[in-house]
Amino acid sequence: MAKDFTALMNQLKDKQLSTFEVTPEEFPEFQKAFMAFDTRKRVIGQAEKGGKLIYHYDYEAGNSDQ
Repeated sequence: MAKDFTALMNQLKDKQLSTFEVTPEEFPEFQKAFMAFDTRKRVIGQAEKGGKLIYHYDYEAGNSDQ
């Protein structure tokens, strides 16, 4: 069963999750959801060994211009 990446990103945004993982095989589906996500610039990924990506939400983005 495919992951609901939009729901996962919303859970990051709402602080229900701290991170989630995307495998290389899942990336094309994730990319579709990511590009449609309203605050995608705050969803930050870090590459791990084997092509795995770990995503988290940057709550501080955009607050430095105060």
